[in-house]
Amino acid sequence: MRIYRVLYRQARALMEQRLDYYSQFNPSPLSMQQFTDFGENATNRDSFLFLRKELPVRLANIMKEFHLLPEKLLHMPSVCDVRDLYRMSFIDLLEFEDGSCSNSSILDKFTDTLLKIRNRHKDVVMTMAQGVIELKDAHSINANTEANIQYFLDRFYMNRISIRMLINQHTILFGDGVHAQNHIGCIDPHCDVVRVIEDAYANARFLCDQYYLASPELVIKYHNEKDKATKTIKEAGAPGDKTPASVVYVPSHLYHMLFELFKNSMRAVVEHYGTSTDVFPPVEVLLVMGHEDLTIKLSDLGGGIPRSQMDLLFNYMYSTAPQPAVSGLDTPPLAGYGYGLPLSRLYARYFHGDLMLTSCEGYGTDAIIFLKALSSEANELLPVYNKTCQRQYSTPVQTHDWSSQSHSAMFIRPFSTNSRNKHNQGKNSLSG
Repeated sequence: MRIYRVLYRQARALMEQRLDYYSQFNPSPLSMQQFTDFGENATNRDSFLFLRKELPVRLANIMKEFHLLPEKLLHMPSVCDVRDLYRMSFIDLLEFEDGSCSNSSILDKFTDTLLKIRNRHKDVVMTMAQGVIELKDAHSINANTEANIQYFLDRFYMNRISIRMLINQHTILFGDGVHAQNHIGCIDPHCDVVRVIEDAYANARFLCDQYYLASPELVIKYHNEKDKATKTIKEAGAPGDKTPASVVYVPSHLYHMLFELFKNSMRAVVEHYGTSTDVFPPVEVLLVMGHEDLTIKLSDLGGGIPRSQMDLLFNYMYSTAPQPAVSGLDTPPLAGYGYGLPLSRLYARYFHGDLMLTSCEGYGTDAIIFLKALSSEANELLPVYNKTCQRQYSTPVQTHDWSSQSHSAMFIRPFSTNSRNKHNQGKNSLSG
């Protein structure tokens, strides 16, 4: 037994040493165009040589941030489980650190290892969410702790998205799985945005009908700025219309965002008007293809959201719906743990897009997804472990006075030497 403890300590020390080593390097962000070029031209060996270094770097960068989390959170059972999963995956990848790739069996083993890692981490989002719930149930959470958890989870989940993207690309391209037609890995170089919108709506509507026995209709309009002959907004799906917009993108990422937004909108509309009515105002989607951005605006008349709650919508510890019951029968399937919107925003920002909400309380809400129209500009947004992020965890939340907020530019202007003199002269004349 003593020998096993010694071997365990040695293995743990070696892992920590390699963790320190790989965390010194920054991740290498790829653009959507690089993903597609690599997928079309690279070999299994090329992918292996890149991933056996890049994946440990991305894992190490986020694993080092675990040490910066509040101690109380680190001791929660679910968080400990997540840390153990990451350690196992990191150790699995170290096996290929310096090995030769001339043997095809090594390449096959590496692909199998990536599949094992992906399956191992499939429930990480909910496991980490459970860890936060455990913390809330056991301890009171102050503003500093909440800010640190929010900061970490944004970075943790973004890191997870990026790692799954790399793993999916490799396993789809070089594994034995079924390849989607005309896709490059999980990327569709001609992603039909309208089709993804309609699929997300149909599945969200199925859930809404299942629970409320009613749902709002969908209206899609589009405007393509690139096509000067079709500047006017048209009803999508009209006879003779061709696909209004396509983009190089990951359909599953776009679907995830849209499905979440449709769920929220449908629930808001039905609950705002009540199930006694026969006709609900439709959920409208405006699709605009610009020169730089592809914009999707989803608008509902579901009663809107008070301004006091807007900032909370992207908080991982907040949800407008009650927490789902264990049986899953007492809460609408359209509602969840409050992670849908913040995760959807991360998917949008992953390739330098964004997701924003605006609302008129008492009327309705607009949700806007921005995507990069050019694949060369759609670069990965990756968290990096460095001194800047370390300071973020150690800096206490500041209490600002009202004039130091974002709108302070409306009240305070910088003065040049000339304007300062004029200002002083004005003060003297006023005081005189």
